[in-house]
Amino acid sequence: MTHHDQLDYSDRTDFEDADRGLVAPPDTDAVTTADGRVAWDFRATDFLAGDCPDTVHPSLWRQSQLTARAGLFEVTEGVYQIRGFDLSNMTLIEGERGVVVVDPLVSAECAAAGLALYRKHRGERPVTAVLFTHSHIDHFGGVDGVLAEGADVPVVAPSGFMEHSVAENVYAGTAMLRRGDYYSGGDLPAGPTGLVGMGLGHTASHGTPSLRPATLDVTRTGQEERLDGVLFRFQLTPGTEAPSELNFFLPERRALCMAENATHNLHNILTLRGAVVRDARIWSRYLTEAIDLFAADSDVVFASHHWPTWGTERLTRFLSEQRDLYGYLHDQTLRLLNQGLTGPEIAEQLELPPALASAWHARGYYGSVSHNVKAVYQRYMGWYDGNPASLWEHPPTESAKRYVDCIGGQDAVLAKAREYADAGDLRFAAQLLKHAVFADPEDGDAKEQLAQVFERLGYGAENATWRNCYLMGALELRNPPKAMPFGAGNFAGALTVDQVFDSLAIRVNGPAAWDERLTTVWKFTDLGTTHRATLRNGVLVHGEVTRDQGPADLTATLTKPQLFALLAGRGRDGIDLSGDPAVLDRLFAALDESDPAFPVVTP
Repeated sequence: MTHHDQLDYSDRTDFEDADRGLVAPPDTDAVTTADGRVAWDFRATDFLAGDCPDTVHPSLWRQSQLTARAGLFEVTEGVYQIRGFDLSNMTLIEGERGVVVVDPLVSAECAAAGLALYRKHRGERPVTAVLFTHSHIDHFGGVDGVLAEGADVPVVAPSGFMEHSVAENVYAGTAMLRRGDYYSGGDLPAGPTGLVGMGLGHTASHGTPSLRPATLDVTRTGQEERLDGVLFRFQLTPGTEAPSELNFFLPERRALCMAENATHNLHNILTLRGAVVRDARIWSRYLTEAIDLFAADSDVVFASHHWPTWGTERLTRFLSEQRDLYGYLHDQTLRLLNQGLTGPEIAEQLELPPALASAWHARGYYGSVSHNVKAVYQRYMGWYDGNPASLWEHPPTESAKRYVDCIGGQDAVLAKAREYADAGDLRFAAQLLKHAVFADPEDGDAKEQLAQVFERLGYGAENATWRNCYLMGALELRNPPKAMPFGAGNFAGALTVDQVFDSLAIRVNGPAAWDERLTTVWKFTDLGTTHRATLRNGVLVHGEVTRDQGPADLTATLTKPQLFALLAGRGRDGIDLSGDPAVLDRLFAALDESDPAFPVVTP
């Protein structure tokens, strides 16, 4: 996966940049929640002070050392960052009356701790505005830690922010969280044989996420806003690292924020936890636009992860190489798919040009060339590789049983897999053992052998998320998966009524509800709107009522908070029901619960 000779380990520029401007390290060992849980442990990365062990790729060890640096840092006059308090950075921009908070981390507790450290060294400045650069939870989840309830300050976000932040975290939330547990190494202990980081940062915090709706939308590139007296010039970049994203330039400070569009690693075209496939072509184009619009007038570029780059010439080279990185992956994947190669074939063949392969900031710590190429292929061509043999394959368990039968039974498969593993072909050993485990999930020898292969693959991976996936797979093979609490409830207040009913519609057990016919009307006294939901043919059809659509089986008159209480199982107090109240029970009976601990490496 890596050509070591391309990398100059004597180059310490990144370490100088990551340490530059340190105002103060954290003043505590850990950030805890109200009920005493550890949301963030600053000591978890202490082990990285040592030399690289043989259980970690040396390039990944170096990146993890860099992302472990924590504290309050000055980027340039009036611009500060909290780094190493979560997976992401929180940026603090000083204005006339207080401070504008950009991207308040994952958890309220970590954001509050970061803000407290800032105030300890820069004074008790009030938060005068909040800016979300994009629709991923590590850039908005801590908002309740920096804004009091009911705070009347602008909340700025790119257009489409609310729609996409909900779609990403609620609609497919359970599956994304379960898979996210794998790529983030959620259950791995921090250390040389476990979690060493995520490439983008150490890991995500375990505090309380939240969401506030935007009050000011950025709808176009070139839009300018003064927040607390500071001029922000925006660049809208939809479809890049997030469906809804922006960069911004502070002309008076000669400082450029690239959100998550240019960081010190190769990012994901398709994250391993699952997401809408991103557009590498447009990502590259927007980086060109950012260079054209802002680079010559910038003295520093910073982002919502990692450390800044100072100097107009250096930052222009950094942005240009990042641009070339995504452009090359896109264009070369298209060139090869138009010659008839499939995603896995292209991924095996495609290599970065030497100037990019040797650039530390272009290394695949978070995204990888391999899975990004497959993502570009998927964006254009979909799951089907064009070979009719792939059209109607058996699902994994049925395929596995047949492969094992062909090879001569479980014992023969395990023996063959051991031969391949001993010969160093861990990739095929894992393929064989996957079949053995799916053909007979009770076979402890097969599971242990696969766990050992996964461990070896993990220890050799330069990509942090690949390492975490392999080591989490080994962990699950040895221990049953644990249920992760799914935090979508924390976003409830920010959901529109339409999104609430969307989230119910994707829980309807279709076959169980095939014969149900029921119509409910929901009159919201606090919103002044009425919503109609009809269950028919296993589909919950719903929408706002704009005209008379005939009688309903049940009409509920209530407030939006009462709807949330009802859905959370807290009863029907204060809700006025007219019609047949049993209809509500029939509707709820049609809904499935998702499984936050579904198996990943076993059937």
